[in-house]
Amino acid sequence: MATLYYDKDIDDSVLRDKTIAVIGYGSQGHAHARNLKDSGFNVIVGLYEGSRSKAKAEADGLRVVSNTEAAKEADLIAFCLPDTTQARVYREEIEPHLRDGQTLLFAHGFTIFYNQIVPPKSVNVVMIAPKAPGHRVRAVFERGLGVPCLIAVDHDATGNAFDIALAYGKGVGGGRAGILKTTFKEETETDLFGEQAVLCGGVTALIKAGYEVLTEAGYEPESAYFEVLHELKLIVDLIYQGGLGGMRYSVSETAEYGDYTRGPVVIDERVKDNMRKVLKQIQSGEFAREWIAENDEGLHKFKQMRKTDEEHDIERVGKELRDMMPWLEATT
Repeated sequence: MATLYYDKDIDDSVLRDKTIAVIGYGSQGHAHARNLKDSGFNVIVGLYEGSRSKAKAEADGLRVVSNTEAAKEADLIAFCLPDTTQARVYREEIEPHLRDGQTLLFAHGFTIFYNQIVPPKSVNVVMIAPKAPGHRVRAVFERGLGVPCLIAVDHDATGNAFDIALAYGKGVGGGRAGILKTTFKEETETDLFGEQAVLCGGVTALIKAGYEVLTEAGYEPESAYFEVLHELKLIVDLIYQGGLGGMRYSVSETAEYGDYTRGPVVIDERVKDNMRKVLKQIQSGEFAREWIAENDEGLHKFKQMRKTDEEHDIERVGKELRDMMPWLEATT
């Protein structure tokens, strides 16, 4: 069984007298910076000139500097930027100011694993990847809890890169829930697969297909929405809390029987074969090359796909129904 590191296992003194620069103040960046600050670390935030996030970060009690100044000042530089902008920011604002012994930390392995960023051998390259969106990382931390994190070391220039990453992971709250050792390769490939085949791509495609089957059969769009989308949170929460067995314990026996007998009809071996194709495209680098090229070419196909999905009937019906349920905001 894999080893998990908890707060009691981690000596964070290796970072206590250091300066941590969090680059970016979006979903992950704001959570990392605020959690680290609340954990007692010396944190600054690096932003580009004119960033709209500056006022927010300063209102949260954090000192904001340019990305260039952050690179000069910090001992650890944490990249909390989208994959699509990291390489440019690194080349233009970080790399020219790196010095021996600094640590570059990433919240996802994409840019390192696919060589979009190739740091010098004189710096540490590590990863702490919280397994939750940033707003969740922050909200759970404020309740005295944490979300699990993955830890990896791509390059150890100082001999204690793993300890530095562990200390950072403890600072953002990962040690409260468990920090699991992995590699940049494993984190990147499994993360992309999870997003594409299950968590985002698989789930949204399944929801839309279910909605279309019901509405094409003559059922009311509102009923279809409730059955295949709205109630999904109930099922996911039960699975999150107690695994598949916990969910099955809580639903009716009719639902459980349908789960066992009809689930494999929908998600059959052909679907697994398609998942294997998706995984191979990730492992071969095909997906990364496609996504990098899409960004380089202006995201035209991406924006068109986004527009098409925004116009799907389930989105129209869902918005109308959610507008009549103001209590939803309090339960998310």
